[in-house]
Amino acid sequence: MLTLENIHKYFTHLGNVIRILKGIDLVVNAGDSVAIMGASGVGKSTLLNIMGSLDPPTEGVVKFKDRNVYEMDAGALASFRNAEIGFVFQFHHLLPEFNALENAMMPALIARYSKKRASEMAREVLEKVGLEKRLNHRAGELSGGEQQRVAIARALVMHPKLLLADEPTGNLDWSTGQGVADLLLRLNRDESIAMVIATHNERLAKKMSTRMEIVDGLIR
Repeated sequence: MLTLENIHKYFTHLGNVIRILKGIDLVVNAGDSVAIMGASGVGKSTLLNIMGSLDPPTEGVVKFKDRNVYEMDAGALASFRNAEIGFVFQFHHLLPEFNALENAMMPALIARYSKKRASEMAREVLEKVGLEKRLNHRAGELSGGEQQRVAIARALVMHPKLLLADEPTGNLDWSTGQGVADLLLRLNRDESIAMVIATHNERLAKKMSTRMEIVDGLIR
């Protein structure tokens, strides 16, 4: 499904070249669950952003179903990202003025679905994450775990083939984080969604089908 070929990422700061990723090759197949680990600052988030078409590599190729992602124009890339990839971040980034249902509807509305259809799609995924009784609650009226579940529902509303999650349990207490981790694993198992998660959560990583670590810009 997703192929990374010889991915490099570096920045120039005050004349100095800072190399983050130094030639990463990676294949993610349908239904895979992959944990990416490593110390803070080694490039986990950078790699996820490259995989998710948010940030082009300095060198290398990213292919989704054999299509070169970064050869798309801006409009095609935005449509591809909205339809094919779901994103979950450490901070849920919910819109506070909207309720759970409205937040989860956003990707479908962006894709120009009718409000009625977007609402139906959002209700379906919110039920899957156990929030059918919290649809009309605004973000501030939800617990941290419930907010993250809304964020997961929002990521899944377009039925993406790939879910990318950056420290999805990092901002939650242990018990709540475990509930979110179990939810992600259930979705991977039941929905066959390919999942790549950057995490420091050893318990979550051990339950993934593949575990890897970024060390000195390379994967092992």
